[in-house]
Amino acid sequence: MKYSGWPDPGELVVGKIDEIEDFGVFVDLEEYEDKRGLIHISEVASGWIKNVRDHVREGQIAVCKVLDVDESSQQIDLSLKDVNDHQRSDKIQDWKNEQKADNWMELAFGEEIEDEVYTAIANELIAIHGGLYEGFKQAAIHGEEALEDTDLDDDEIEAIVDTARENVSVPYVNVTGYVDLENPTDTGVDGIREALEAAEGNGEIPEEVDLEVSYVGAPEYRIKVQAPNYKTAESQLEESARRAVDAIEGHGGSGQYHRERRTDDE
Repeated sequence: MKYSGWPDPGELVVGKIDEIEDFGVFVDLEEYEDKRGLIHISEVASGWIKNVRDHVREGQIAVCKVLDVDESSQQIDLSLKDVNDHQRSDKIQDWKNEQKADNWMELAFGEEIEDEVYTAIANELIAIHGGLYEGFKQAAIHGEEALEDTDLDDDEIEAIVDTARENVSVPYVNVTGYVDLENPTDTGVDGIREALEAAEGNGEIPEEVDLEVSYVGAPEYRIKVQAPNYKTAESQLEESARRAVDAIEGHGGSGQYHRERRTDDE
């Protein structure tokens, strides 16, 4: 996806160097539709420059700072020397992430998606989350909840969430569920305790997973799972609840798993 407008002065942009002259360098902006900028020789590098080609090459991807924009003359002045290594690295990573998200849009809605539809959906993600990639990332972590403030319809939300959970890698994901445990039999509290130990995995939870069971209010217990990805977190949550229910039913009690909290107070 490319923006149709103009970059703002001070903004960092990604461009491909496509023409080198003695006086400077012309750059095609990768993030903006039909926009081209100029890096004057004085903005290519610090100090005296004998030959521009000693510092840049045609086809090179560069991160530049926008110095000035003159829409009437279709001119964008750029600087290469005003971008430090940290800014360059972060901007390139952001750009690559947005390219990934562009591919995810095609996975979610098909390669034949109309430009108008694509733009409308993308604008919803950008408005709420600041970018396509961040929109998909939040959808992977929080599911439909991450998109509830958008104007997307249910089918569009489902497509984004499903695609995000299949493709987005995030540092960790937190999911929460609840299990009701009741044991009116003679084993009473001991049966509940055994069910909670089963829910916690009896020491057999994978190393990359953090699982915690806590009391909310009789008969409800909260299960919190932190895992490297949504699928693992959701699977571990459901397995934890299943173990607890199986254990309490083994004592003649009853158990029920649910995703939303039912008690009013902690």
